[in-house]
Amino acid sequence: MAQAQCPASCGEIIQGWILGSEKLVSCPVNWYSHVEITTGAPRGDERPLMRAMVNQLLAYWQLPPRLTQTIRIDCYSTIPVAKGMASSTADIAATAVATARYLEQALNINELATLCVGLEPTDSTFFRGLTLFDHQTASTQITCKGLPQLDVLLLESPLTLTTAAYHRLPRQQWLKEHAPVLESAWRKVQQACADGNAALLGEAATMSAVVSQKVLAKPEFSALLGLVERYGLYGLTVAHSGSVVGLLLDCAKHDVDGVRGQLNAQKLQAHWPKSYLLNMVAGGVEER
Repeated sequence: MAQAQCPASCGEIIQGWILGSEKLVSCPVNWYSHVEITTGAPRGDERPLMRAMVNQLLAYWQLPPRLTQTIRIDCYSTIPVAKGMASSTADIAATAVATARYLEQALNINELATLCVGLEPTDSTFFRGLTLFDHQTASTQITCKGLPQLDVLLLESPLTLTTAAYHRLPRQQWLKEHAPVLESAWRKVQQACADGNAALLGEAATMSAVVSQKVLAKPEFSALLGLVERYGLYGLTVAHSGSVVGLLLDCAKHDVDGVRGQLNAQKLQAHWPKSYLLNMVAGGVEER
């Protein structure tokens, strides 16, 4: 038996045209997909991408394809699906690491990145540290040093959007036009990590969220920005290819109950009926 877990993401801290192509920096939070690999027949209700990862790994290691029929995948995850929370990335990355351990094979981070994007555009949550990642080719992997400490009030919408559907949206021209804004936001992310500056990270995230409004708009966005200003929050992050929003803050410093009260008073809960107070984490797949 082998086990691994990978965190979800509250959207992306930044996503856009950076260093010559569309890239992202995920916002990992302490909400995990747990995967267990054991000997047994495949489950009838397993998630297809997880089996696809096992089959891809067998081909990569040049192992007999028939082995897949002896590998059972059990997934324990409550991460909302198709809302921009990197649920698929958490599933397939944890599956890959657990399978490697189960079959006693080596798997480094570069191989993991390549294998994940081989299945679908992938978030950067499996890196240990906030990472600028080319989520379609894995050709760029720049991990920041350090991690600002902050909390995330994640707002969950009932709306869903698959990664594939987002990538069909006509967005490239808009992203290229706003490349200077995202390049600046990326520099702020690097500086924020180096200095442990949560406010600067929030500023970068808000810059990217504003640009994202022209591609995939979030309802009542101005009202959310008003909450950030009113309560002196660090900023907000959005799922650039999904529906969740995260308010970046410090539970010890900011009035979380007041923010929640205003979400209700301004009827914003009509758009985000569920909320979760989480911690931003470094990311990375952990064997268990």
